[in-house]
Amino acid sequence: MSESHDPAPAQGAFDDVFAANDDYVAEFALHGLKPVAARGLALVTCMDSRIEPLDMLGLKPGDAKILRNAGARVTDDTLRTLVLAVYLLGVERVLVLPHTRCRMASVPGDDAVHDLIQEKYGVDTRSLEFHTNSDQIGALKHDLERIRHHPLLPAGLPVAGAIYDVDSGRITPADV
Repeated sequence: MSESHDPAPAQGAFDDVFAANDDYVAEFALHGLKPVAARGLALVTCMDSRIEPLDMLGLKPGDAKILRNAGARVTDDTLRTLVLAVYLLGVERVLVLPHTRCRMASVPGDDAVHDLIQEKYGVDTRSLEFHTNSDQIGALKHDLERIRHHPLLPAGLPVAGAIYDVDSGRITPADV
């Protein structure tokens, strides 16, 4: 793969998900759902497909605002979204929930990811910051502090961290 990419033809590549949407529409039951977080929760978690945010926390659609990214990191964009969620969408508490066996926590740093992508695919990704950190608890503590001390978020906003175990489904609160 080179640095200049020709877009892959989309024809047919998404037929399965568009067809599945027809089934979803046939039984759609979320019409009229309010855009606020009914249970006042914002969840920051990973994009990992082993995570089912609603089910694992006993939530239903409309209960929470769910922010997902690689590694469940509190980035500038996450903070921007939390500010909007707190002031406009009913969020009153924030849970940051990374998980076990996370690829973003299994490498020593961004350089390792950049090198891997460069070696395997020939793509230079050094213009991106991936926020990798092999010290998952240290990264979680840092991210919680970013939320707690953000000047645009309310003082005293309840913020907690926990780790989700992808092998058992258990969530363990982190003492950070």
